[in-house]
Amino acid sequence: MFVLAITLAIFLIVAGLLTYALIRYRHHNLETYNEPAQIYGSNQIELAWTVVPALIVVMLFLTSSRVILATQDSTKPADAVDVVVIGHQFWWEYRYPKLGIVTANELHIPISDPAHPTPTYLEMSSADVVHSFWVPRLAGKMDVIPNRVNTMWIDPPTPGLYLGQCNQFCGVQHAKMLLRVYADTPEAFAAWVAEQKKPAVEDPSVAEGREVFLHSACVNCHTVSGTMANGRFGPDLTHVASRDTIASGAVNNNADNMKKWIDDPSTFKPGALMPPMHLNEHDLNAVTAYMMSLH
Repeated sequence: MFVLAITLAIFLIVAGLLTYALIRYRHHNLETYNEPAQIYGSNQIELAWTVVPALIVVMLFLTSSRVILATQDSTKPADAVDVVVIGHQFWWEYRYPKLGIVTANELHIPISDPAHPTPTYLEMSSADVVHSFWVPRLAGKMDVIPNRVNTMWIDPPTPGLYLGQCNQFCGVQHAKMLLRVYADTPEAFAAWVAEQKKPAVEDPSVAEGREVFLHSACVNCHTVSGTMANGRFGPDLTHVASRDTIASGAVNNNADNMKKWIDDPSTFKPGALMPPMHLNEHDLNAVTAYMMSLH
């Protein structure tokens, strides 16, 4: 607001002087126009339009520096939520070390009360190439770099869905490496945590699909808690059906899209690193039903 006030004042002065000059010195009869006396240079004016802008820039620089330093030096509250963010080609992995939760692509955080801030601290690194975490309504951009941990914090005051994007070109599906941050009320966040801590649902009606999943190449890349599937290369699927989207936000999470994704991920994301499963129609339907049961 301070910067806006300064720039607004500059705009009003410049626009006001320009408007005054256009009106005051307009001339309708060009045939009788006489060129006014020409003045070449004014040390006073040149000094003014050099010194005044320089002072304004210095003032804005000092103000911005104070805010930046205060932001970086803020004390981390003891009850802050910690999330480890890992960028992959082309999806996001989220680990909550204090809560024992691992999920993917859809980040859930509690809202922060301005009177008693409870921000969420993100420790970010990459498993492959350089990515960039950017949710414009929550914070600035932060590069996600291999072999380096960058940290930022966010504290949205109001619940809702905040959309973002990987902002560093990371490969052919960079444009579909999307971000979805759900800012939940404390009660809703606690309920989400409780659900995420539960093991995978053992639904007898999808037992066939579970067996197909566990005896296919899926277990090499994916984890489903409570089963022998313990892969680390792909997203954790323990509660995949509880997510609103799949393919890192590229498409809605429903049975039809899930089936197409399992059959051939390039349907939605050409160049995705997940290979097609080449399952027959019966097994494909069975695995899809199993995935959609994992709430």
